Order: sequence, then structure tokens, then C-alpha cells
Amino acid sequence: MQKTTIGSNNKQHDEVPQELRELSNAIDALPARYRDTVAPALKRAVECSTRRRRILNLVQEALSQLRLDMKYLVFDLEATRRERDQYREILDKEGLL
Repeated sequence: MQKTTIGSNNKQHDEVPQELRELSNAIDALPARYRDTVAPALKRAVECSTRRRRILNLVQEALSQLRLDMKYLVFDLEATRRERDQYREILDKEGLL
């Protein structure tokens, strides 16, 4: 009797939605001939779900990094503008501008 386990370690178990875990348990309760027919489709669904979750995590991390990079760029731009304004003021005082 072959089981259709969808994840052997806790990390993978956490990545799989509760609904798919429940479906896996229901399929495990089926007779072997039905379970063997449905198990490959369940495995593909779990793999797709896991892949989507990983992609979503990567996108979220990339967005977080982009936000941080934008904050640094805005800070640098503001500092550069302040420096420009200071140099202009110095040049105006000396009559060079």
C-alpha cells in the first residue's frame, strides 16, 4: 500500500497549504487502485503550489530590497542637493556665480 505523502520534512510541510494536506489525507484513505490513479495529479498540484510559494517569497524579498535601495537613493539625492545648495551659496557670497 503506497502512501501519497506530500512532504517528509517540516519545512516542506509548512509550504504546503492546509487544503492540499487535507486532500492528501483523504486520498491516502482511498483504496490503492484509486489512490494510485489520483496521486500523480496531487503530487503535481503540491509541486506547483510549492513552486508558486517560493516564487512569491523571492518576489517579496526582491521588493523589500528595492524599497531599501530606493530609500538609500533618496537619501543620497537629498544629500547631494544640500551640498549643491551650499556650494552655490558659497559661490554667490564670493561673487563667482
